Amino acid sequence: MKQATPPQDKKRYLFDSPRNVRRLLRALYAACIVVFFADAFIDRNVGHPWERLFGFYGIFGFVAFVVLVLSAKELRKVLMRKEDYYDE
Repeated sequence: MKQATPPQDKKRYLFDSPRNVRRLLRALYAACIVVFFADAFIDRNVGHPWERLFGFYGIFGFVAFVVLVLSAKELRKVLMRKEDYYDE
């Protein structure tokens, strides 16, 4: 199936192409894997025993990010105002 080409008068941006989006995601996944496994070669000074676990900082960062996003979604329900909040 051939993808439809956009009209020539419209400007195309870098991530308008699904191919470029896939490339970016693959590069991001590769960077995450490299950093995760680099933990085996880095000497760390740890303050708590659980910091010695392999990939602790990567896992901790991922979990913290997920918690932050989910809590922000819930906080939005509390703080969200109607579209015409400031109108009389």
